[in-house]
Amino acid sequence: MNLGDFNDLEVAREVDFGMYLTSDDGDLLLPRKYIPEGTHVGDIVRVFVYRDSEDRLIATNLEPYARVGQFAALTVRDVTPNGAFLDWGLEKDLFLPYRNQRRNLRSGERVTVFVYLDETTDRIVASAKWEWFLSEAPFPGKAGDSADLFVAEETDLGYKVIVDGTHQGLLYHNEVFKPLRLGDVHTGYIRQVRPDGKLDLSLQRPGYDEALAAADTLLAALRQAGGSLPLGDKSEPDDVYRRLGMSKKVFKKALGSLYKQGVVELAPEKTTLVTPGE
Repeated sequence: MNLGDFNDLEVAREVDFGMYLTSDDGDLLLPRKYIPEGTHVGDIVRVFVYRDSEDRLIATNLEPYARVGQFAALTVRDVTPNGAFLDWGLEKDLFLPYRNQRRNLRSGERVTVFVYLDETTDRIVASAKWEWFLSEAPFPGKAGDSADLFVAEETDLGYKVIVDGTHQGLLYHNEVFKPLRLGDVHTGYIRQVRPDGKLDLSLQRPGYDEALAAADTLLAALRQAGGSLPLGDKSEPDDVYRRLGMSKKVFKKALGSLYKQGVVELAPEKTTLVTPGE
Protein backbone atom coordinates (compact mmCIF):
# COMPACT_ATOMS: atom_id res chain seq x y z
CA MET A 1 0.00 0.00 0.00
CA ASN A 2 1.23 3.50 -0.84
CA LEU A 3 0.76 5.95 2.01
CA GLY A 4 0.06 9.45 0.71
CA ASP A 5 -1.25 8.20 -2.63
CA PHE A 6 -4.25 6.50 -4.20
CA ASN A 7 -4.66 2.75 -3.76
CA ASP A 8 -7.10 0.17 -5.10
CA LEU A 9 -8.29 -1.74 -2.02
CA GLU A 10 -10.91 -4.41 -1.37
CA VAL A 11 -13.85 -3.83 0.98
CA ALA A 12 -13.48 -6.39 3.78
CA ARG A 13 -16.50 -5.62 5.96
CA GLU A 14 -19.13 -2.99 6.71
CA VAL A 15 -19.87 -1.33 10.05
CA ASP A 16 -22.26 1.42 11.14
CA PHE A 17 -19.70 4.20 10.63
CA GLY A 18 -18.12 3.02 7.39
CA MET A 19 -16.29 0.18 5.67
CA TYR A 20 -13.00 -1.47 6.46
CA LEU A 21 -10.64 -2.03 3.56
CA THR A 22 -7.98 -4.73 3.37
CA SER A 23 -4.32 -3.83 2.86
CA ASP A 24 -0.87 -5.32 3.50
CA ASP A 25 -0.59 -2.94 6.47
CA GLY A 26 -3.82 -4.10 8.07
CA ASP A 27 -7.43 -3.07 7.68
CA LEU A 28 -8.21 0.64 7.47
CA LEU A 29 -11.40 2.60 7.71
CA LEU A 30 -13.22 4.32 4.87
CA PRO A 31 -15.69 6.59 6.75
CA ARG A 32 -19.29 6.28 5.62
CA LYS A 33 -19.46 9.80 4.14
CA TYR A 34 -16.70 8.83 1.67
CA ILE A 35 -18.23 5.54 0.51
CA PRO A 36 -19.33 5.67 -3.16
CA GLU A 37 -23.02 4.85 -3.59
CA GLY A 38 -23.63 1.21 -4.38
CA THR A 39 -20.39 -0.10 -2.83
CA HIS A 40 -20.57 -3.61 -1.33
CA VAL A 41 -18.29 -6.00 0.54
CA GLY A 42 -15.84 -7.55 -1.92
CA ASP A 43 -15.76 -4.50 -4.20
CA ILE A 44 -12.49 -2.77 -5.09
CA VAL A 45 -12.49 0.96 -4.35
CA ARG A 46 -9.91 3.59 -5.25
CA VAL A 47 -9.01 5.67 -2.19
CA PHE A 48 -6.37 8.06 -0.92
CA VAL A 49 -4.62 6.75 2.21
CA TYR A 50 -3.17 8.96 4.95
CA ARG A 51 -3.15 9.19 8.77
CA ASP A 52 -5.87 10.78 10.88
CA SER A 53 -5.39 13.02 13.93
CA GLU A 54 -4.79 9.92 16.08
CA ASP A 55 -2.14 8.63 13.70
CA ARG A 56 -4.32 5.80 12.38
CA LEU A 57 -4.38 4.84 8.72
CA ILE A 58 -7.57 6.10 7.09
CA ALA A 59 -9.01 6.22 3.58
CA THR A 60 -10.95 8.87 1.69
CA ASN A 61 -12.24 9.44 -1.83
CA LEU A 62 -11.35 13.14 -1.60
CA GLU A 63 -8.62 14.42 -3.94
CA PRO A 64 -5.81 16.14 -1.99
CA TYR A 65 -4.10 19.16 -3.50
CA ALA A 66 -0.83 17.21 -3.50
CA ARG A 67 0.32 13.63 -3.02
CA VAL A 68 3.60 12.27 -1.70
CA GLY A 69 6.34 13.11 -4.18
CA GLN A 70 4.66 16.25 -5.54
CA PHE A 71 5.20 20.01 -5.28
CA ALA A 72 2.29 22.28 -4.37
CA ALA A 73 1.49 25.80 -3.21
CA LEU A 74 -0.71 25.46 -0.12
CA THR A 75 -2.40 27.89 2.26
CA VAL A 76 -1.26 28.08 5.88
CA ARG A 77 -4.17 27.36 8.23
CA ASP A 78 -2.39 27.61 11.58
CA VAL A 79 1.08 28.23 13.02
CA THR A 80 2.43 26.64 16.22
CA PRO A 81 5.88 26.57 17.88
CA ASN A 82 6.44 23.13 16.33
CA GLY A 83 5.44 24.06 12.80
CA ALA A 84 2.65 25.11 10.49
CA PHE A 85 -0.46 23.29 9.33
CA LEU A 86 -1.42 23.54 5.66
CA ASP A 87 -4.73 23.10 3.89
CA TRP A 88 -4.26 20.28 1.39
CA GLY A 89 -7.91 19.49 0.75
CA LEU A 90 -8.40 16.81 3.43
CA GLU A 91 -9.96 16.85 6.90
CA LYS A 92 -6.59 16.63 8.62
CA ASP A 93 -4.19 19.44 7.68
CA LEU A 94 -0.71 18.71 6.35
CA PHE A 95 2.10 19.34 8.86
CA LEU A 96 5.05 21.53 7.89
CA PRO A 97 7.62 21.05 10.69
CA TYR A 98 9.49 24.10 11.89
CA ARG A 99 12.80 22.55 10.79
CA ASN A 100 11.44 22.37 7.23
CA GLN A 101 10.55 26.05 7.05
CA ARG A 102 12.73 28.66 5.39
CA ARG A 103 11.17 31.57 7.28
CA ASN A 104 8.42 32.32 9.76
CA LEU A 105 4.97 31.84 8.26
CA ARG A 106 1.61 33.51 8.87
CA SER A 107 -1.90 32.09 8.74
CA GLY A 108 -3.54 32.73 5.39
CA GLU A 109 -0.40 32.99 3.25
CA ARG A 110 0.55 30.53 0.53
CA VAL A 111 3.80 28.62 0.57
CA THR A 112 5.40 26.25 -1.92
CA VAL A 113 6.25 22.85 -0.46
CA PHE A 114 7.29 19.36 -1.39
CA VAL A 115 5.22 16.55 0.14
CA TYR A 116 7.12 13.49 1.33
CA LEU A 117 6.95 10.53 3.71
CA ASP A 118 9.15 10.98 6.76
CA GLU A 119 11.08 7.71 7.14
CA THR A 120 11.54 8.14 10.89
CA THR A 121 7.90 8.75 11.83
CA ASP A 122 6.18 7.21 8.77
CA ARG A 123 4.08 10.36 8.57
CA ILE A 124 3.26 12.52 5.57
CA VAL A 125 4.88 15.93 6.00
CA ALA A 126 5.80 18.96 3.92
CA SER A 127 9.02 20.85 3.36
CA ALA A 128 9.26 24.48 2.24
CA LYS A 129 12.89 23.78 1.29
CA TRP A 130 11.60 22.49 -2.03
CA GLU A 131 14.90 22.97 -3.87
CA TRP A 132 16.31 19.99 -1.95
CA PHE A 133 13.95 17.69 -3.83
CA LEU A 134 14.87 18.69 -7.37
CA SER A 135 16.89 16.50 -9.70
CA GLU A 136 20.68 16.81 -9.60
CA ALA A 137 21.01 15.41 -13.12
CA PRO A 138 21.69 17.82 -16.01
CA PHE A 139 18.55 19.26 -17.55
CA PRO A 140 17.74 17.11 -20.60
CA GLY A 141 16.30 19.94 -22.71
CA LYS A 142 17.81 22.79 -24.69
CA ALA A 143 17.15 26.44 -25.51
CA GLY A 144 13.87 26.86 -27.36
CA ASP A 145 12.16 23.80 -25.85
CA SER A 146 8.75 24.18 -24.26
CA ALA A 147 8.19 23.11 -20.66
CA ASP A 148 5.65 23.17 -17.83
CA LEU A 149 6.55 25.94 -15.38
CA PHE A 150 5.29 25.71 -11.78
CA VAL A 151 5.49 29.14 -10.10
CA ALA A 152 7.24 28.47 -6.77
CA GLU A 153 8.50 31.77 -5.36
CA GLU A 154 8.80 35.47 -6.17
CA THR A 155 12.19 37.15 -5.75
CA ASP A 156 13.69 40.56 -6.51
CA LEU A 157 14.86 39.27 -9.91
CA GLY A 158 11.69 37.48 -10.89
CA TYR A 159 9.92 34.19 -10.22
CA LYS A 160 11.63 30.95 -9.27
CA VAL A 161 9.84 28.13 -11.05
CA ILE A 162 10.01 24.36 -11.11
CA VAL A 163 10.53 23.18 -14.67
CA ASP A 164 8.79 19.94 -15.67
CA GLY A 165 8.74 18.96 -11.99
CA THR A 166 12.49 18.33 -11.85
CA HIS A 167 14.67 21.44 -12.25
CA GLN A 168 14.79 25.05 -11.11
CA GLY A 169 14.52 28.01 -13.44
CA LEU A 170 13.95 31.75 -13.32
CA LEU A 171 11.39 33.93 -15.05
CA TYR A 172 12.82 37.46 -14.94
CA HIS A 173 10.35 40.23 -14.17
CA ASN A 174 10.91 41.78 -17.62
CA GLU A 175 9.79 38.48 -19.20
CA VAL A 176 6.46 38.45 -17.32
CA PHE A 177 3.51 40.41 -18.65
CA LYS A 178 0.62 38.89 -16.74
CA PRO A 179 -0.12 38.25 -13.06
CA LEU A 180 1.42 35.08 -11.65
CA ARG A 181 0.35 33.28 -8.50
CA LEU A 182 2.22 30.67 -6.48
CA GLY A 183 1.16 27.25 -7.68
CA ASP A 184 0.20 28.40 -11.17
CA VAL A 185 1.42 26.14 -13.97
CA HIS A 186 2.11 27.75 -17.34
CA THR A 187 3.59 26.56 -20.59
CA GLY A 188 6.91 28.35 -21.04
CA TYR A 189 10.13 28.15 -23.00
CA ILE A 190 13.80 27.59 -22.22
CA ARG A 191 15.82 30.70 -23.08
CA GLN A 192 19.14 29.45 -21.80
CA VAL A 193 20.66 26.55 -19.86
CA ARG A 194 23.20 28.21 -17.58
CA PRO A 195 26.60 26.68 -16.66
CA ASP A 196 25.33 26.05 -13.10
CA GLY A 197 22.49 23.96 -14.54
CA LYS A 198 19.75 26.46 -13.73
CA LEU A 199 17.48 27.71 -16.47
CA ASP A 200 16.52 31.13 -17.81
CA LEU A 201 12.94 31.02 -19.01
CA SER A 202 10.27 32.90 -20.89
CA LEU A 203 6.50 32.65 -21.09
CA GLN A 204 6.67 33.59 -24.76
CA ARG A 205 8.19 31.71 -27.65
CA PRO A 206 11.68 32.97 -28.41
CA GLY A 207 12.66 34.62 -31.69
CA TYR A 208 10.48 34.41 -34.76
CA ASP A 209 8.12 31.88 -33.18
CA GLU A 210 7.32 34.48 -30.54
CA ALA A 211 6.20 36.95 -33.22
CA LEU A 212 4.10 34.29 -34.97
CA ALA A 213 2.33 33.32 -31.75
CA ALA A 214 1.65 36.96 -30.89
CA ALA A 215 0.35 37.63 -34.40
CA ASP A 216 -2.09 34.74 -34.04
CA THR A 217 -3.27 36.15 -30.70
CA LEU A 218 -3.70 39.65 -32.14
CA LEU A 219 -5.53 38.37 -35.21
CA ALA A 220 -7.94 36.37 -33.04
CA ALA A 221 -8.58 39.44 -30.85
CA LEU A 222 -9.27 41.60 -33.91
CA ARG A 223 -11.77 39.12 -35.29
CA GLN A 224 -13.51 38.79 -31.93
CA ALA A 225 -13.77 42.60 -31.68
CA GLY A 226 -15.39 42.86 -35.10
CA GLY A 227 -12.26 43.84 -37.04
CA SER A 228 -10.87 46.78 -35.04
CA LEU A 229 -8.99 47.37 -31.79
CA PRO A 230 -8.09 50.71 -30.15
CA LEU A 231 -4.44 49.70 -30.04
CA GLY A 232 -1.54 50.82 -32.18
CA ASP A 233 2.12 51.74 -32.25
CA LYS A 234 1.54 54.70 -29.91
CA SER A 235 -0.62 52.85 -27.37
CA GLU A 236 0.47 52.62 -23.75
CA PRO A 237 2.10 49.31 -22.71
CA ASP A 238 -0.47 48.84 -19.94
CA ASP A 239 -3.32 49.12 -22.44
CA VAL A 240 -1.67 46.52 -24.69
CA TYR A 241 -1.17 44.11 -21.83
CA ARG A 242 -4.66 44.62 -20.43
CA ARG A 243 -6.30 43.73 -23.76
CA LEU A 244 -3.89 41.16 -25.18
CA GLY A 245 -1.73 39.88 -22.31
CA MET A 246 1.53 40.64 -24.13
CA SER A 247 4.29 43.22 -23.87
CA LYS A 248 4.41 46.33 -26.05
CA LYS A 249 7.59 44.98 -27.68
CA VAL A 250 5.93 41.70 -28.67
CA PHE A 251 2.78 43.55 -29.78
CA LYS A 252 4.84 45.65 -32.20
CA LYS A 253 6.39 42.49 -33.63
CA ALA A 254 2.92 41.09 -34.16
CA LEU A 255 1.74 44.31 -35.81
CA GLY A 256 4.71 44.28 -38.15
CA SER A 257 4.10 40.67 -39.09
CA LEU A 258 0.42 41.23 -39.91
CA TYR A 259 1.12 44.50 -41.73
CA LYS A 260 3.72 42.87 -43.99
CA GLN A 261 1.14 40.22 -44.86
CA GLY A 262 -1.33 42.97 -45.80
CA VAL A 263 -3.79 41.77 -43.18
CA VAL A 264 -4.15 44.99 -41.17
CA GLU A 265 -4.20 48.75 -41.56
CA LEU A 266 -2.35 50.75 -38.93
CA ALA A 267 -3.05 54.01 -37.15
CA PRO A 268 -1.16 55.44 -34.16
CA GLU A 269 -3.73 54.10 -31.68
CA LYS A 270 -5.86 51.80 -33.81
CA THR A 271 -5.46 48.56 -35.75
CA THR A 272 -8.04 47.43 -38.32
CA LEU A 273 -8.39 44.25 -40.34
CA VAL A 274 -8.23 44.90 -44.07
CA THR A 275 -11.09 42.42 -44.57
CA PRO A 276 -12.87 42.13 -41.19
CA GLY A 277 -14.93 39.09 -42.16
CA GLU A 278 -11.90 36.93 -42.91
